[in-house]
Amino acid sequence: MHPRRNEALTAARDRIRAWVGSSPGTHVWLLIIGVNSLVIAAASEGLERFLLHRTSSNIHELTKHPVQSLLISGFWIENPASFLLYAVLFELVHANVERWLGTLRWLCVVAAAHIAATLISQEVLLLAIQSHAAPKAMKHVVDIGVSYGLAAAAGVLAYRLPRPWRWPYLAGLVLFFAVPLISGATFTDFGHAIALGIGLACQPLTGGRPVWDFSAASRALGRPARWLRGTDAPGRRRSRPPRSRR
Repeated sequence: MHPRRNEALTAARDRIRAWVGSSPGTHVWLLIIGVNSLVIAAASEGLERFLLHRTSSNIHELTKHPVQSLLISGFWIENPASFLLYAVLFELVHANVERWLGTLRWLCVVAAAHIAATLISQEVLLLAIQSHAAPKAMKHVVDIGVSYGLAAAAGVLAYRLPRPWRWPYLAGLVLFFAVPLISGATFTDFGHAIALGIGLACQPLTGGRPVWDFSAASRALGRPARWLRGTDAPGRRRSRPPRSRR
């Protein structure tokens, strides 16, 4: 192998290892979801239905196994085909929040949002069933996934953005989760809104943490362009025309 190519591969491997090592909780969680998604994809229709309902944090399972259902439901996704999308979102959102806040604080945000949003949204559903606004069969609805924790992490990530970039990001988040509430809310939509609110309420956990320095990033991105123009090349001084002698 060419020495330069070998050095590039080694550098890329070291960067990936450092990235994963700086956000271990995110990647362990993602690994478990990946394994569970493979199980769902390989399962028969009957086994798939059993697993999805047995691992749900719906009203029925919360009544029988409250702690177990709250814990297990956060490690499954209903559609294995969406795993790649969640993997990208985990890297963009969870990994950045975990690296920024630290694993313990990140875990507190995610766990609080997952538990609170699940319990409150299922209580809303129970009230709807009792008032005959929803069928009784909804007590056994499939309620699994990682979206509540993801919504909370996206909310707290707003505090890493410097002003004025924080405000359009926040506006986009609120709009994204508010539209389903306005256009015909489900219990899951209520859960997402609650999880986002919990993430935004975790601002005290971000105290003393640095925001992104976009000016430094833009300067770093500008260097390759200057190198291509033959100026400011790394390890070299800018060439000057020779002085004429009199």
